[in-house]
Amino acid sequence: MTRIAVLGSTNMDLVAYTARAPGRGETVTGREFRTIPGGKGANQAVAAARAGGEVMMIGAVGDDVYGTRLREGLEHAGVDTDLLHTAEGPSGTAHIVVDDTGSNAIVVVPGANGVVTTLGPGEIAAIAESEILLMQLELPLFAVVEGARAARAQGVRTILTPAPVQPLPDELLDHIDLLVPNEHEAAELSRQDEPHAAAQILLRRVPEVIVTLGAKGCLYAARGGEPVLFAAPSVTAVDTTGAGDTFVGTLAVALGERRPVAEAVAFASAAAALCVQKPGASTSMPYRSEIEAEAV
Repeated sequence: MTRIAVLGSTNMDLVAYTARAPGRGETVTGREFRTIPGGKGANQAVAAARAGGEVMMIGAVGDDVYGTRLREGLEHAGVDTDLLHTAEGPSGTAHIVVDDTGSNAIVVVPGANGVVTTLGPGEIAAIAESEILLMQLELPLFAVVEGARAARAQGVRTILTPAPVQPLPDELLDHIDLLVPNEHEAAELSRQDEPHAAAQILLRRVPEVIVTLGAKGCLYAARGGEPVLFAAPSVTAVDTTGAGDTFVGTLAVALGERRPVAEAVAFASAAAALCVQKPGASTSMPYRSEIEAEAV
């Protein structure tokens, strides 16, 4: 099994489903509301565990009822939570509106995630014992940089999802092996709207880039090679929440199994396609047997 450490956020997703998202100053009526365990870090951890990885979650939850549910949800998925600390105060929350096209808009309130400002000996050791470290940007940046630096020092492969998008310092990108932005994040980071052009700019700072393009698939680019556009399976989306995290978590497992890039991307794309056909984030993530059947 691929050993994966996830340094990232754990949030409770508060999801409202409506025909269309409200505009500025507008109120609309929703048809359903759900509370679903989420957070980009926890989502990637669940996706990786369901895809067959051995996963350790590094982060924090609050001492509220959400914190209990979040921890239980990770453990139920098979994720090790020994390094998921409990902090005083509320857990992180994500306030999500999903419309009838499956598109979403999200406001994240960090809560307990904000206390993860540095890593202790236990966290550093867990990273060193892993094959891959997954990171996002919903934790304080200093902790993310510290995790990436520790991984690089031990020869652990690092994968970063640059969300929520923000300027990325060299002290972080110098320790990143694979950057996985969506097309909007890639455009923001590179100042280039066209994905191929954006990827080439980003390759000046990291060795490999995968720009996810939603229903259009993804673009893989590496230094010294030609970019490759991979198509996505054609499906009808119900809810795209968590699709990107499903892709990254599953991709990490496939790469850890030493699969070629094309095969790893196909495996991850199949998982993301299954995810968008169900509502919710972590609750919609597929298991390995389902992914393998879809990826055939």
